[in-house]
Amino acid sequence: MTDTNTTKVAFVTISADMAGQRIDNFLITQLKGAPKSLVYRIVRKGEVRVNKKRCKPDYKLQPDDVVRIPPVRLADRPDPVPSSKLNKVKDLEKHIMFEDDHLIVLNKPSGLAVHGGSGLSFGAIEALRALRPDARFLELVHRLDRDTSGCLVVAKKRSALRELHRMLRDKEVEKYYWCLVKGHWPARRNKVNAPLMKNTLKSGERMVRVDDQGKAALTRYKVEQRYNKATLVEAFPVTGRTHQIRVHCQAAGHPIAADSKYGDRDFTAQMADIGLNRLFLHAIRLRFKHPNTGKPMEITAPLDVTLKAVLADLAT
Repeated sequence: MTDTNTTKVAFVTISADMAGQRIDNFLITQLKGAPKSLVYRIVRKGEVRVNKKRCKPDYKLQPDDVVRIPPVRLADRPDPVPSSKLNKVKDLEKHIMFEDDHLIVLNKPSGLAVHGGSGLSFGAIEALRALRPDARFLELVHRLDRDTSGCLVVAKKRSALRELHRMLRDKEVEKYYWCLVKGHWPARRNKVNAPLMKNTLKSGERMVRVDDQGKAALTRYKVEQRYNKATLVEAFPVTGRTHQIRVHCQAAGHPIAADSKYGDRDFTAQMADIGLNRLFLHAIRLRFKHPNTGKPMEITAPLDVTLKAVLADLAT
């Protein structure tokens, strides 16, 4: 790994769309590959100026601010999209269900992380940035577990990101999931209301359990289809806790098929025999208002071929 110099001072005038964010977060997006420690150091030393004045890392940028970004020394980094992943990047184009100047809605494939990290250098957001190299701004609005497929929203403008985050906070975004669970889900069980506690194991793996000391969590359920030894249910998480649907299904006595963390080994083996090689949890539908026009939107993500084939087999 060699070092390269960025030798020129840059001056950036903050547009209305860029305003409202902290200067440290702004610099991290501007100085691709720069560690946070470097960003904080150049701010602390006064090398970064806003309107010719020193600033603190938590300063919130205002429209028409002029930011001075000093020359920095960065280590060369490998291309964020490894050559082995190039075909997957190109393949992602056909998974885009909706796109305009403000947002992208992707039908994320199972097995693709939403972003690099935890030992992964490549995820859906990196792939989209590679697909849209001219896009000045692409950020995740929310997250999906790596093994969960379906609707994933990415903002193309900071104003869209802010408005969608507000809608999520105010519960104005409805997210519906389909999951195949063990056994016969009772028609009368239309919700699971159980607090969840997050725990990180020594290995770094995150596990969640029902615990009275945890955070309140509510999931509403509706039976979609019954099979001999399984039920397809629609889950609507009212709250948005980590692994919420998976743990609530487990707590109800109906774990999700092929769930390596919270599943039932025998049920997972039975489903593997008919071709299920991935977690059967799919973000099927989103309802929200467009962050710019306010127009009501409903987007449905089709099941992949594996999930369709499993349901067809169960129906025979």
